[in-house]
Amino acid sequence: MAMLSFPNIAYLIPLLPLLGFLVNGLLRNQLSHRAIALIGSGVMALAFGISLLVFYHVPAGAPTILTAFDFIRIGELQIPFAFQLDALSSLFLLIITGIGFLIHVYSSAYMHEESASHYGRYFAYLNLFVFSMLLLVMGANYVILFIGWEGVGLCSYLLIGYWFRNPAYSQAANKAFVMNRIGDLAFLIAIFWLIARTGSVSFTDLPMAIGTVGQSAKLSSLDITGITLLLFIGATGKSAQIPLYTWLPDAMAGPTPVSALIHAATMVTAGIYMIARSNLLYTAAPLVLSIIAIIGVATALLAATIALRQNDIKKVLAYSTVSQLGFMFLALGSGAYVAAVFHVMTHAFFKALLFLGSGSVIHAMSGEQDIRKMGGLKKSLPITYWTFLIGCVAIAGIFPFSGFFSKDAILLSAFLKSPIFYVIALFTALLTAFYMFRLFFLTFGGSFRGTEEQHHHLHESPAAMTIPLVVLAILSIVGGWVGIPEVLMHGGDRLVAFLSPVIPVSSGHEISHATEYMLMGLSTGLVLLSILFAWNKYKQYRAEESDNSFARLLENKWYVDELYQAAIVQPLHKLGGWIRSVFEPKVADGAIQGIGRSVRYLSQQFRLIQNGQTGNYALWMVIGIVVILSVQFFLRK
Repeated sequence: MAMLSFPNIAYLIPLLPLLGFLVNGLLRNQLSHRAIALIGSGVMALAFGISLLVFYHVPAGAPTILTAFDFIRIGELQIPFAFQLDALSSLFLLIITGIGFLIHVYSSAYMHEESASHYGRYFAYLNLFVFSMLLLVMGANYVILFIGWEGVGLCSYLLIGYWFRNPAYSQAANKAFVMNRIGDLAFLIAIFWLIARTGSVSFTDLPMAIGTVGQSAKLSSLDITGITLLLFIGATGKSAQIPLYTWLPDAMAGPTPVSALIHAATMVTAGIYMIARSNLLYTAAPLVLSIIAIIGVATALLAATIALRQNDIKKVLAYSTVSQLGFMFLALGSGAYVAAVFHVMTHAFFKALLFLGSGSVIHAMSGEQDIRKMGGLKKSLPITYWTFLIGCVAIAGIFPFSGFFSKDAILLSAFLKSPIFYVIALFTALLTAFYMFRLFFLTFGGSFRGTEEQHHHLHESPAAMTIPLVVLAILSIVGGWVGIPEVLMHGGDRLVAFLSPVIPVSSGHEISHATEYMLMGLSTGLVLLSILFAWNKYKQYRAEESDNSFARLLENKWYVDELYQAAIVQPLHKLGGWIRSVFEPKVADGAIQGIGRSVRYLSQQFRLIQNGQTGNYALWMVIGIVVILSVQFFLRK
């Protein structure tokens, strides 16, 4: 591929999924299942291929900016519809299109029982979702990023509520949409603030805005703190951090491939991408970074404790996602932006694998999702068993699987930030290993606990579902090797070097190799002990014997949903009821009717002036001339 053609071909990356959305969306009633799946998956395969070319040709220095047209031009304010190609965007392009393609292929078999019309609608939504996410990561400024940001919010609503005839699923979709709007409002205010102070929203203008290029800064420290805090609030909504995380577990209402797409490689990583892209702003706001670290580690711990007592296979993975996102925000708050991006990549591999593996289990169990009613699936689902095991080992952080390297980088950054953060993060990592292997042993170990009919229909999933599992399992093993630290291999930290044009290498605390080895050995040893404890406890199923108040607290997710319901939702409903029953009929209607009566009365009075008498008209004309001349006379004085 000639270098001259490199920039322009990048336009096809988002356009191909958009084309798939239009074709499948408009022609779904005329297309067969095979044609719909071929179109939906085919455009993703082509987008992935072009993303590989972009990744190969990505410039090592200044980013490549592709400007299509002026999106907004008002006076001196100019916001182009432009894409930015650099190391960070090219890496996310590979993750989104690669994992997205595998999920599309998996969906072709998982959703095959849907009618052609609904099948086409499903693939159209998937393609639109990917298009929006690609727009988000390719945007050269905050406005284009925000358009993609809103697009994935809309598509998540459509996909979570895909089975919209079920009221509970529609409520889950509404919840996701509304909670995301809270963060989106903060994001929008930050954009307006940035425009008011700098007159630009382009990422390439950030060094000039904060005064890192030898010019006076356009943003004061107060501006930077306010803008970064608002952007972080936006990220808490999209990436499910305290207090806006409760929508994500409810997003399990959508089909399992949708859960994999939302939780693994796309929507929930948008907040991490946005903060990593804004790293210059955040580095200049140490207070906000500390807040991010606190929220991140608290979210990681809270979600991990909830996952300990969940029995729905997808709910365990959902809270695991919230916890892993907390780890990523801890890294961001510690200034380790590359470690956060690294964990985004490895998490995309093993979490997509685990969600698709759970879909294979649910498919074999005829829709059953309660792990207490599973067990003994190893013989009937061998491919699912081994790939799911690889995913569990990877997320637990066992060497040399991918999760080991990225989680080790986060734990190291937490250690350098604060010993307290490190201890909490390490304890959370032990909880992660425990609840994941609890899930694994209850699902695949022991004897089968389902019904006789379920046992009779147990079978491995078709190739369209197992091949993506195998590919993701391989990536879950080798995907972390691109970020092997220097302490383990000379010439390591290749990911840091690759991202250095976008995320400058930090000249922070130095740490000895001996300390690094000690931290690695400590975390690995404790994780292995946690897995051994889970194996000893759940190798043979027995009902959870501890039913104390704390266990019930975890089962009920710390009653956070109930707290929000009592403190926010119910008061708003009561306020709405009062407005509807009291304010609307007595105040609003009265005011509106009063205006109408006043207009009618005045019109009746003014009508008397029009009496047909020429003398009266002349009198009113003279009075008008006198009034006008008097006003002019007094104004001149």
